[in-house]
Amino acid sequence: METAKREMSFLLAGPERRVLRWIAARLPRSWMPDHLTAIGVLGALTVGAGYALSSRHAGWLWLASFGLFVNWFGDSLDGTLARVRQIERPKYGYYLDHMVDAITTAVIGAGIGLSPFVNLPIALLVVILYLCLSINVYLESAVLGVFDLGYGVFGPTEMRILLVLANTGLFAGALWTGLSGPAVARVANVAVALVCVGMAYALLARVRINLIRLARIEPPRPTG
Repeated sequence: METAKREMSFLLAGPERRVLRWIAARLPRSWMPDHLTAIGVLGALTVGAGYALSSRHAGWLWLASFGLFVNWFGDSLDGTLARVRQIERPKYGYYLDHMVDAITTAVIGAGIGLSPFVNLPIALLVVILYLCLSINVYLESAVLGVFDLGYGVFGPTEMRILLVLANTGLFAGALWTGLSGPAVARVANVAVALVCVGMAYALLARVRINLIRLARIEPPRPTG
């Protein structure tokens, strides 16, 4: 992974890179990338807990939004810190980072499924599609030597921002119609289902492009 060419094409990649480098340059020397990875996990657990507890009161959605910020801080800054300090992160750090990404996705998806707004099967479908998108990125880095987190203008940062905006909308809707208002849940489920369609399309389109690129690099050999 560390030898792959990094191509951050999503909308906020440039501003995010500058902000992360600014923060990383000012962190105490005692802070290490693994510490930030742990902070990212803590943020994900906070997100999951906030969504699950929103079944009691919509105010817990603000905890989920705060957890998304903490998750971004830890998950996005660990690699940046290593690059800014020009240190090579141990291989176990990369392995741990990718495992944490998978666990983070599952925890957040489970929390969304336990909320009163999104049905569990739809939330699990989001988790599966997001993991497929992530696995495709890692396969690209290994096979094509390119590491690009973004799908078009969307990357992890944009997804977190959309979730924060959705949390704000859900909170306002719950206050307006009541926590168990069927209209809010209906709109939320339709919105998440549309997101699933978009994720599936992005994955299939990227796989198609990769297969065409690989066919040009290494055309099929005759079997005869």
